[in-house]
This record gives sequence, C-alpha cells and structure tokens, in this order.
Amino acid sequence: MNEKYKKAVKVLKKGEIVVLPSDTIYGIFGSALNKDVVEKVYKLRKRRPSKPMIILISSVNDLKKFNIDVNQKDEIFSILQKGGVSVVFSCEDKKFKYLHRGTKSLAFRIPNGKNKRSRMLKDLLKKTGPLVAPSANFEGELPAETLTEAKGIFGESVDFYIGEGRRLSCSPSTLVRVVDGEVEVLRGRLK
Repeated sequence: MNEKYKKAVKVLKKGEIVVLPSDTIYGIFGSALNKDVVEKVYKLRKRRPSKPMIILISSVNDLKKFNIDVNQKDEIFSILQKGGVSVVFSCEDKKFKYLHRGTKSLAFRIPNGKNKRSRMLKDLLKKTGPLVAPSANFEGELPAETLTEAKGIFGESVDFYIGEGRRLSCSPSTLVRVVDGEVEVLRGRLK
C-alpha cells in the first residue's frame, strides 16, 4: 500500500471523508459503521435522505457486522465475489436504519476486479472496515471523472483526496438482488 493510501486509512479511521478512485468510478468514502460520518456524506452529496448508499466491504465475512448471514453455497455469494457487482440484502436491524433509511435493505460490493485500483481499494477496506462509497458528485449530476472535477465539487469539505492521474469514466456498478431464488438486475447487467 502506497503512502497516500496509508494516509487515507488514518483519515477514514478518524471519522473523516476521503475522495478516491473506487473499483468503478471516483467515490466519496466514509465509515459505514459511524452514523455521523454517513450523515456527513449524505449532506456533502446533497443526497436524498431516503436513498441508501452502497457499502464496500473487503470480504463476505464483513456482512456479519451488519447481521447478514450468507450461505457460501448460494448463487448470491458467487455474484458478490465478482468485481463491479453490488448485491442488495435484506437488513431488518433497526440499528442500521441510518444506512438502510427505512428500506430494510443494504447493498454491498467487494472490489474484486483484476486491476491495481481494485487491489488497492480492497487493501484499504481490510484496514478501515466497511465504507459507504457513493459516486463523487451531487445527486442527479454526472460523477466526477478526474480529481480536479471532484475537488471542484467538494472543495475543502472533503478531508483528503487521492487521484488516479487520468480520467475515470467507467459505469457505476451493476446492482442486483435475489427475489424468491431468482437474481434480479436493478441496474446495469451481469457479465
């Protein structure tokens, strides 16, 4: 892990906000297990308070932190292991209402892509724990594709920035859920 990512770990563990390249596009990151941090991300993004955010995790074992049990033989387990796919799980726990926003469901993604960005992000998650990671933009606007664009949106409201040095214009993650044993694609497409 390079020095910038080591600093990002420290910043995130202190309950601060970081913008960095996710496994798909630039994201605005904060601890998913800190309600105040999650609320700060909502405010910074001007995000509708009723709309949950995707949570990045380093492994399926992180789901236990949200009282979600996944049978590793289930198809959804193999889908969650794919890079670029976010999976919606039921989460009835009132303790996580600040995350599920009353929807009683949470979406998770493991950055398992083969590129360096995915590996760096997964290493970061192993050290920070689960992170909310919506795209780096105000809700309803196009995501930032460069560090300069992200800084233009959030300025000094974000505590730390990491840039890729090039334009990122990937699509947001595919979003799926399982209903009655069938995989339903909510956004994008499964490969």
